[in-house]
Amino acid sequence: RTGLTPRVDVVSDRWRRLLGEVWRFFAVAQAATWVSFLLFNIALHGWLIGDPLFPNQAIPVYVVANSIGMIISYHGARGWVFPDRPPQQADGGWTAYVVINLAAMALPVGCLAISRHVFGLDDALSDNLSANGVGLVLAFGARFYLFRRFVFRRPAETVSSAA
Repeated sequence: RTGLTPRVDVVSDRWRRLLGEVWRFFAVAQAATWVSFLLFNIALHGWLIGDPLFPNQAIPVYVVANSIGMIISYHGARGWVFPDRPPQQADGGWTAYVVINLAAMALPVGCLAISRHVFGLDDALSDNLSANGVGLVLAFGARFYLFRRFVFRRPAETVSSAA
């Protein structure tokens, strides 16, 4: 029985670490999402300012607003979510982070495009449900897995010592 105790502790520590990363990732994603959400709705629908800055430019506005959110989320992920995972790339993982974000952004952009161009829905509620609701939920899991796997990896010696 005592031989099982360390194994249970290792599994428990792994799950605890993973859950902590998921919650911190979610918190950072929420902060970045709120910034993107506000920028998107101010620019496209005129929230808080009256007249929209870029009416009928939903997809470009969404991409720009979420690119700003991407910068926020990178710094949050690097500094708070995955601080124990040092950069494996010379640029701190920035290039891989951007590539993954742009690939994942295809999900909410696709949802937004379908809502607008297939169903003809162009009101703020429809835009936000399609892009910032359905699309971001789909992209969240993909980004967490891909960031953890390719950008914020554990050093090789840490992985082998945990096994």
